[in-house]
Amino acid sequence: MANQKKKKNNISAQQKPRKSKRQKRIQIVVWLMILSMLASVFLAGASMFL
Repeated sequence: MANQKKKKNNISAQQKPRKSKRQKRIQIVVWLMILSMLASVFLAGASMFL
């Protein structure tokens, strides 16, 4: 009986909780916003020298 409980705990410990589609979409939007902010900063800096 003790062995069966150990195996169940190992299986549940190995599985990571899956992200929902909504969470994935939000994460992609956040990364796009960060990248666009960085691009705008660099373009604004480059436009000062042109």
